[in-house]
Amino acid sequence: MAARLLLVAGVLLLFTGCAMMAPSPPQQQTNICEIFREQPTWYDYARDSQERWGTPIATQMAFVQRESSFRSHVRPPRKRILGFIPGRRPSSARGYAQAQDPVWGEYKADAGSTLARRTHMKHATDFIGWYNARTHRQLGISLHNPEHLYLAYHEGAGGYRRGTYRSKPQVMRAARQVSTQASRYHAQLAACEAEFRCRRFYQVWPFCRA
Repeated sequence: MAARLLLVAGVLLLFTGCAMMAPSPPQQQTNICEIFREQPTWYDYARDSQERWGTPIATQMAFVQRESSFRSHVRPPRKRILGFIPGRRPSSARGYAQAQDPVWGEYKADAGSTLARRTHMKHATDFIGWYNARTHRQLGISLHNPEHLYLAYHEGAGGYRRGTYRSKPQVMRAARQVSTQASRYHAQLAACEAEFRCRRFYQVWPFCRA
């Protein structure tokens, strides 16, 4: 019995530790400079994704802000049965990018690691970059058009082709908000990006990331 209790306690500590390791959402989510000052490694992840897939850093972070408000473990709230009984969740969306199970499986099989986690910003930004690159190939949407990239992200390639978003004013409004946020982030990042490129002791100009 004692050994069983110790095992249960160890599992609980493991999960608690994992939860504690997840960074808190940034305090100033409208300012990308402050976001990266709180979480400088997020800049590295977004920059890596930009270099690999082509989606600008500002657009990636605007997607994350819209989808999860930078909360690592967020999931859609459960539906309520009879107003108080917890039911099923409306989708399998999870993590920073709110990727659903089927497309996350496609991402891992095509481009990501089998160990990729939706609750880690490195994998979330890479997923967004991968998805938008696929959208660009399939639909011809420019990687510098965050509004329509988001519409395709939300509705899928088939839904975008059919124009399903046109009957969803909330989705169209969200896409415009993503575009506005991406433009704001882009202007802010232009003024502060240098401090994130050369912040480590071994990153000495002009040999750090250009």
